[in-house]
Amino acid sequence: MEYRKSNKFEGVGYDIRGPLLKEAQRLEASGHKILKLNIGNTKPFGFDAPDEIRHDVAQNLVDAEGYADSKGIFPARKAIMQVCQTKGFTNLDIDNVILTNGVSEGIRKVCDALLNRGDEILLPSPDYPLWTAAVKFAGGKPVHYLCDEQSGWLPDIGDLCEKITAKTKGIVIIPFNNPTGAVYPRDILKRIVQEAQERKLIIFSDEIYDKILYDGAEAVSIASLADDVLFVTFNGLSKAYRLPGYRAGWVVLSGDVSSAKDFKEGLSMLSDMSLGCNVPGQLAIQTALGGYQSIYDLTKKGGRLYEQREIGYQMLTKIEGITCVKPLSALYFFPKIDVAKFDIKSDEKFLLDFLREKHVLLVPGKGFNWKQPDHFRIVFLPHSDDMIDALTRLADFLSTYRQK
Repeated sequence: MEYRKSNKFEGVGYDIRGPLLKEAQRLEASGHKILKLNIGNTKPFGFDAPDEIRHDVAQNLVDAEGYADSKGIFPARKAIMQVCQTKGFTNLDIDNVILTNGVSEGIRKVCDALLNRGDEILLPSPDYPLWTAAVKFAGGKPVHYLCDEQSGWLPDIGDLCEKITAKTKGIVIIPFNNPTGAVYPRDILKRIVQEAQERKLIIFSDEIYDKILYDGAEAVSIASLADDVLFVTFNGLSKAYRLPGYRAGWVVLSGDVSSAKDFKEGLSMLSDMSLGCNVPGQLAIQTALGGYQSIYDLTKKGGRLYEQREIGYQMLTKIEGITCVKPLSALYFFPKIDVAKFDIKSDEKFLLDFLREKHVLLVPGKGFNWKQPDHFRIVFLPHSDDMIDALTRLADFLSTYRQK
């Protein structure tokens, strides 16, 4: 008898750690050194967490040996609520702050607690692929609205509105965007809120990159713009505090929370069933949120992230056949490649050919639910020398490449 994976996996992918990574691992096993620019994992690129966070976690680690409250420890949840208050969230209550093992688990729990079979959730295209996967696994139907590259990858509100149906339950936004680096301005957020108000929809906002901003971009949390919409906001320590391994994330319900009593019970039950999230990661939250925000030293002019973004953007846009919207947030470029010039029919094959010849690992646009084979994602976490090396290899590869 053959045991096969669940049919829930049908149509679900996660190309950030997909077939290209497996090929990179095969090449590594053969003795090749691979420059991995496929994932926003800060530690391998020399981005260390603040010392004060490490110190405080170490000092309190003895208290992390038992189970905590299934929604999370009180000091961490209180600190999160206070930060949300400063951002202008409405109808906040500590009971509506739930800690999770990273934002990823929070997304899955929210989808599992909320969605019935056939419920539709509007998702951006391109998106962070976990969103599409989580909606599908929960029995829902992901419906992708377009983000417009010509407007700096902002949501196409007309396309979004056209895709709302009687089955639509909510709208997902990634306003500090992975993979495009877009930052959604206040007027776009207000238009999304207006649609949610008129259609009685939930707004889910993934704000993990809200502190990683460049060129004076303004961080506006959509949950600050109304009190008559249910907002579900996601955040964590993995990016701004360089702590992806701590798996410290959270979900905050605000706005029209009176409509969410039963949904909250489902979330609470899921937290109870998992016995809560890891306690050592929770110990970092209060110090991180209340301490010196060193991420701003990295994103300002002269900071490491800022300068790597500048070098990468300049090099990318000098390559014939490549264009790119300059990111205003996050850690990634999402360049466009001239598919006619290079005879590209498959973005995955293009990057597989590049990996095999030049030993650099990137992610195809299809991994972010972008339907055309004309985009790919590059992480700009590497030191400048490695970034220059990687993009020099790309330019050299494309100087002769034609897809066969």
